Amino acid sequence: MVTSEDMTPSFSRKIPDGDDRERSVCRHCGFIDYQNPRIVVGSVVVAGDGRLLLCKRAIEPRKGFWTLPAGYLETGEAPEEGAMREAREEANAELKIDRLLAIYSIPRISQVQLLYRAELLNKDKISPGPESADLKLVPWRDIPWPELAFPSVVWALNAWNESKEEAAFAPYTNPQGGL
Repeated sequence: MVTSEDMTPSFSRKIPDGDDRERSVCRHCGFIDYQNPRIVVGSVVVAGDGRLLLCKRAIEPRKGFWTLPAGYLETGEAPEEGAMREAREEANAELKIDRLLAIYSIPRISQVQLLYRAELLNKDKISPGPESADLKLVPWRDIPWPELAFPSVVWALNAWNESKEEAAFAPYTNPQGGL
């Protein structure tokens, strides 16, 4: 007689048939628990006067450092919708997405980041959300470079600056040596 205890998943690490890497596989039923990269979506957000939206992180990692409004894409959500949701959650900001700015790969933390170029539609109504300790709209010359939270924030801001006058361009990727 098989009991429910006998059917409790019990995983071991092995290379499944037809695969090329070790995975967690249930010893009872053969279910493969794939661990795939997480998708992060966000935006370089520009107000009508050319200032850029930065959010001071109220959470770890890198609490107290400045970042772009960004976060994990939700299941069933289009990337553009996720970028707009993250801006609402972190800055009560309403956006108009212009185009995909960059696709960054961060393998050491299993992330793929999709960053958009966006226009801020409600600059007089922005305020910090639960994950932001503060917000600011800054001109390019006043970006607090040493206080930016992540390398990909620096990459995205530089990509925005390089492409801000361009109507069409290929999405940027990791800079040479930038992993």
